[in-house]
Amino acid sequence: MCEHPGADTATEVPDRPAAPESCAVVWDEAFTDYDFGTFHPMAPVRLTLTRDLALAGGLLDRPGVEVIGTDIATDEQLAAVHDAPYIEAVRRASGPDAPAADELIRFGIGGDDVPPFPGMHTASARIAGASVAGIEAIRSGRSTRAVNIAGGLHHARPGAASGFCVYNDAAIAIRHALHAGEERVMYVDVDVHHGDGVELALWDEPRAVTLSVHQTGERLFPGTGFVQDSGGPSARGSAINVPLPARTDAAGWVRAIRATVPALVRAVRPTLLVTQHGADTHRLDPLADFSVSLEAHREVMLLMRELADEVCQGRWLALGGGGYAVIDVVPRSWAQLIAVATGEPLDPEAPLPAAFLESAARARTEHGLSPEPGILTYGDGRPFEARDWSSGFDPDNDLDRAVQAARRAAFPEWGLDPFLD
Repeated sequence: MCEHPGADTATEVPDRPAAPESCAVVWDEAFTDYDFGTFHPMAPVRLTLTRDLALAGGLLDRPGVEVIGTDIATDEQLAAVHDAPYIEAVRRASGPDAPAADELIRFGIGGDDVPPFPGMHTASARIAGASVAGIEAIRSGRSTRAVNIAGGLHHARPGAASGFCVYNDAAIAIRHALHAGEERVMYVDVDVHHGDGVELALWDEPRAVTLSVHQTGERLFPGTGFVQDSGGPSARGSAINVPLPARTDAAGWVRAIRATVPALVRAVRPTLLVTQHGADTHRLDPLADFSVSLEAHREVMLLMRELADEVCQGRWLALGGGGYAVIDVVPRSWAQLIAVATGEPLDPEAPLPAAFLESAARARTEHGLSPEPGILTYGDGRPFEARDWSSGFDPDNDLDRAVQAARRAAFPEWGLDPFLD
């Protein structure tokens, strides 16, 4: 077994003055400037509708909640993850005299995924700055938790844009935390796509552990994230992957997460937890093949909060991520994320506020979408029951085999028995 900080000895997390339920929610109207155009899947309306639902539901008026603004990430902060020529290419692509397409494409800019747009550098750096602001709110003691729904752009690589992501705000925020003195950060990614950019940026960093639970890359972008991918030579075991089969449902998804994440978080013992909550695991999402419900999203969000409370005194930065059912799913999922971070979760059976339904109806008209009158509550009306891993696994079940393979690959590195813990 490799030596890891915290694998064998407990570490005290310094006392913080913030109250347990204090939470910073980072918001800037200019987040919607991150806009690839009318027909791009990552429509900014998913952010404005989440904000509208959080407001209509009274989530931002809860005690201990502070809505904070953000600064644009500095070049120094960006350069902690991204190569200087890439940052310069993004900046040049943002202006009126953008380079020719063949010059930009080598930086991943161009084509349908990451088309250049005016102001792209500033819009992208603002989202990165928002995740840094969340880190600063936590480290200063101003808040115990922080949420940046615009963040979670986990595919951006050191030298190239990828998968709708220009700057990797999660990796930038984690690098910022480590530079500021954070002892150990754990990143947990439950987006349907592998968190490849964050893993790559922290591949050889022993003070950071990345754990991604995702649909297998055998047939889904970005084609990475297999159990044997476990970190660089100075950080063996610090990259953990749990690839799951297509068509994984709510019960299977929650079962897989419960069977891997809690034991590993407790073994790593981070001083700060950063999580990414892409809503594209949902059964209505058009870009992947899971069949997860909003009730399952809620369950996993609560689990992340409980682990942060148990392991690192509640110090938790929660990010958004993917999600392309931009009206029907993302706002309800991320409003729930805000609710869990700020206090009581939302009742999945509770009716959606009338003000939000009006906003959603307007968005449908603007986007030329048909009405969905059946979506009237915070949840999907799909309760589930996930069998606990301790009851045993089925060797004939595809999901169980995938989970056990991930446990066998990762658990021994952290002193865990894949058959018992």
